[in-house]
Amino acid sequence: MAIVSKLYCSSSQVVLVVRKRPHVVNGGGFVVTDCSQKVVFRVDGCGILGAKEELILRGADGEALLLIRRKGAMVEALSIYKTWKGYTYDYEGAPKLVFSLKEPNSCLARNNAIRISVEPRGRKKDWDFEIKGYFPNRDCSIVDSRGNTVAQIGVKKEVEELMASKDLYHVVVKPEIDQAFVFGVIATLDYVYGESTRC
Repeated sequence: MAIVSKLYCSSSQVVLVVRKRPHVVNGGGFVVTDCSQKVVFRVDGCGILGAKEELILRGADGEALLLIRRKGAMVEALSIYKTWKGYTYDYEGAPKLVFSLKEPNSCLARNNAIRISVEPRGRKKDWDFEIKGYFPNRDCSIVDSRGNTVAQIGVKKEVEELMASKDLYHVVVKPEIDQAFVFGVIATLDYVYGESTRC
């Protein structure tokens, strides 16, 4: 299912590795590599961009694939959700909304799941995907509205034994799922939980 681009959909399951970058060396963010350690995606956070609540997902060639911003307004302050929006750019350079992620406002909605809706709308449910599990523990999944896991985030046991921190983890993306979309969601979760993309 192409959300950002069909170029990032594979016919088979893909296992990718995420390595967080330290803030002091290159401004934070993270790098995504395949099994041959070839860079597939890079995420730049506010340590590089200099803008709070703004992230960029880049492809292997450094081209910007997704601009992710938190929507800020007085209405959001009164809402039980904080909303993040992911944009691609059309051939004329105009931004095009491709997904929205609703983060529960921690003081008002402790037990509500993080939910993601993709554009264009037109479904019966008000969301298409949700996060099951807890991202900071590297034990969570992106699940579609029918309950199917589309991506699994975890730490391999051998990596966990070698490292005290969770700066290295793997993501299993199911066949036909847009990997750029998955890593746009992961970048947003990384920022929400105050990790490598946040200043």
